[in-house]
Amino acid sequence: MAQVVVNVFYNAPTDPEAFETYYHDTHMPIADQIPGLEKAVLLKGLPGPDGSAPAYYRLTQLWFADADAMAAGMSSPQAQAASADIANFAIGGASIMISHVG
Repeated sequence: MAQVVVNVFYNAPTDPEAFETYYHDTHMPIADQIPGLEKAVLLKGLPGPDGSAPAYYRLTQLWFADADAMAAGMSSPQAQAASADIANFAIGGASIMISHVG
């Protein structure tokens, strides 16, 4: 089975400094507790070659061994807490896409 990634796309926040502080100090320690999580990749958007704003402010990738591990992890109380916490700091909104690697 292929690895499965939960991708969380964050829109631009109104207060980037507050977003970053909460994201690193509060949110990611919650997300890091999700059972079966193999790794979390934290990406921050950069301006395009023409200076245009990135489509998303941040992208968080949560990697799991396979679909079963992702389903179990994302149905856990830890994942539910992380999902509920998004509203506490992602004032610009967020979107989620689940994908497989390959």
